[in-house]
Amino acid sequence: MLTLCIARDSVARAVGADKVATALAAEAERRQQPLALRRTSSRGLYWLEPLVELERDGVRLGFGPVTPQDVPSLLDALAGDPSSHPLALGPVEDIPYLKSQQRLLFARAGITQPLSLDDYRAQGGFLGLARAVQMDSGDVVASVLDSGLRGRGGAAFPAGIKWRTVREAVGPQKYVVCNADEGDSGTFADRMLMEGDPFLLIEGMIIAGISVGATLGYIYVRSEYPDAVSTLNDALGIARAAGYLGKDVAGSGRTFELEVRVGAGAYICGEETSLLQSLEGKRGEVRAKPPLPALQGLFGLPTLVHNVVTLASIPVILEKGAQFYRDFGMGRSLGTMPFQLAGNVRQGGLVERAFGLTLRELVEGYGGGTASGRPLKAAQVGGPLGAWVPPSQFDTPLDYEAFAAMGAMLGHGGVVVADDSLDMAQMARFALQFCAEESCGKCTPCRIGSTRGVEVVDRLIASTDTAVRQEQVLLLQDLCDTLQYGSLCALGGMTSYPVASALKYFPADFGLATTEADQ
Repeated sequence: MLTLCIARDSVARAVGADKVATALAAEAERRQQPLALRRTSSRGLYWLEPLVELERDGVRLGFGPVTPQDVPSLLDALAGDPSSHPLALGPVEDIPYLKSQQRLLFARAGITQPLSLDDYRAQGGFLGLARAVQMDSGDVVASVLDSGLRGRGGAAFPAGIKWRTVREAVGPQKYVVCNADEGDSGTFADRMLMEGDPFLLIEGMIIAGISVGATLGYIYVRSEYPDAVSTLNDALGIARAAGYLGKDVAGSGRTFELEVRVGAGAYICGEETSLLQSLEGKRGEVRAKPPLPALQGLFGLPTLVHNVVTLASIPVILEKGAQFYRDFGMGRSLGTMPFQLAGNVRQGGLVERAFGLTLRELVEGYGGGTASGRPLKAAQVGGPLGAWVPPSQFDTPLDYEAFAAMGAMLGHGGVVVADDSLDMAQMARFALQFCAEESCGKCTPCRIGSTRGVEVVDRLIASTDTAVRQEQVLLLQDLCDTLQYGSLCALGGMTSYPVASALKYFPADFGLATTEADQ
């Protein structure tokens, strides 16, 4: 019997995975060829999707990208010499893009069926929880602190400090909230993990809950991720039936429950306090800090808020120890990060590596340069409000401190690649317009500054008077400072990054001489 694997990931399905699966089943039936078709998670090699994998003697042989028209010839090859097919890729694990990665979070990606508890446990699932329930909760928190794990949502705050604060906080009820409102352009790690390995997130949240004294958790998912919502709800039911949720978590005598909540499409709800407002049924609006959510969060009670990747990092830390995790990375940026390659790039997909590889290795090595074949102009790192990094800075290591030193942020790890045809003045205008449209309206720099910023860029582009242009440049630079340092949250604060970087590195796109941009 042939055993074939095809991803059920939404990106794979968007490019035809379902049609390929249907064609394979129909053609095998026509040939009376016994076929076992497994719908797995995705490897994250998105430029090869739909990817078909033949499981033979413990090895997965890949073929891709496959179309329904390729199915007859593919089955012919599988009946004889699989390597003879023009779409043959050899053993999937040996594909250079995948082989050189350091997958801790996505170790099961492409291997397991998302809703198979047996698959998850066979690949090491729930070993971290098994260890956590045998430990004192204070020791679990200490392990997270010792691991050096920092929040992967963008702020990079030490996770263990949050855990310790919530654990020591006093309140009649505590919560764990997962921020799965992944709204940055070019990011898909959260979605890929929720759709492909939901039990990993669930396990991480259970460990967090029983360690900080929370008995209830919420996964706040953006409305644009219906497949993730469906998968998570199914996975929660399976985990609950297996005794991992409820009044006696994994036989520990401790209580923890989880629920999924769906957002309404507001980008600002990716900010943790706005998200909490939304969870409470209120308008998504930023809260002033302090008080911190760790002390007064959801419904005014102690709340641990992390994003998907942060919580999904917890099981491996508990299973293999803090020191194992610390051995990955550099400086204060420890562990691995799932970088996401998108935009005008030849080989888009997910790359999980320890901190320290360079942006050049990521964009040119893994990404293979631009899909258009034109010269690279820049890469925007960290979402729509991330800085534009020119090729001259591509040898900068992907490290929180290294990026901060050059006026950029890693954010959620999204990297959007652009070729030399992109107009950076228009991208600066877009960032300001985006901020204006998505602002919650609570603070003046964000609400008013973004709108005035669009007007300044328009005047700068339209003017031919040198004195007027110089005046607008100074005004735009001053406005960026006001946004960065005067905004209540990161939406306004980070809008300055794409604007200032575009102005600094690409003055010609604004019609400026290089000397003007440096003033």
